[in-house]
Amino acid sequence: MKLPRTVGVAVAVSLVAGAVAALARISGTTPAGPTANVVDAAGHLRVPEDYRTLYQALGTWAIAADSGQGSKEMHTVYVSPGAIDAYRKTGHFPDGAVLVKEVFETSTNELTTGTVSHADKLKGWFVMVKDSKGTHPGNPLWGDGWGWSWFDVDKPLKTTSTDYHSDCQGCHVPAQATDWIYVNGYPVLRQ
Repeated sequence: MKLPRTVGVAVAVSLVAGAVAALARISGTTPAGPTANVVDAAGHLRVPEDYRTLYQALGTWAIAADSGQGSKEMHTVYVSPGAIDAYRKTGHFPDGAVLVKEVFETSTNELTTGTVSHADKLKGWFVMVKDSKGTHPGNPLWGDGWGWSWFDVDKPLKTTSTDYHSDCQGCHVPAQATDWIYVNGYPVLRQ
C-alpha cells in the first residue's frame, strides 16, 4: 500500500514533534517562557489562562470546618509544566515555576461512604512565581524568592494583594524551611 506524499510528510512531522516533546520531558526542561502569560514587565501577576489543561496537578488540601464535620474550603494546586520533574531532580522549584491555588467553598453531605465534602463555589486564586534572582526589586508583591498574589474570582487579571508580607506570607510561615511551600502535602513531588 502506497501512501500519498502529503500523508507521509504529515506522519514524519508528527514523529519529529513527538520526539522533541519526549526529549523535553525526559530532560526536565520547562517550556520557554512559563511566566509569559502570568507576569508583566513591572511584575504584576495574573491568573494564567488555561492552567487547568496546560499545568500539572500538584495536589489538593481540605481545610477543616470550624465546627462540625467536613471541610470549609478545598485548595487545589496546579504547577507549570516541567516544574514537578525539576523539583524531583533538585529538591527546589526552578525560577519561573508558577503555582496556582484554586480556593473553593465546599459542600458537605452524608453519602453512603460517610460525611463527604467536595469543592463547590470558586472563591478565587492564589498565584506564586518562583524568583530567586529578585527580578522585581521594589515591587511589594515580590520577595523571599517568590512573586505572591491573591485574585478574587471575578478579577483574575487584577490582584487584591498590596504587600506579600502582610497579605500572603503569613499563611506560609510554617513552610519557610521548605521555601515557603507546603511540599509535604504533594506526594507527586516524591520520587
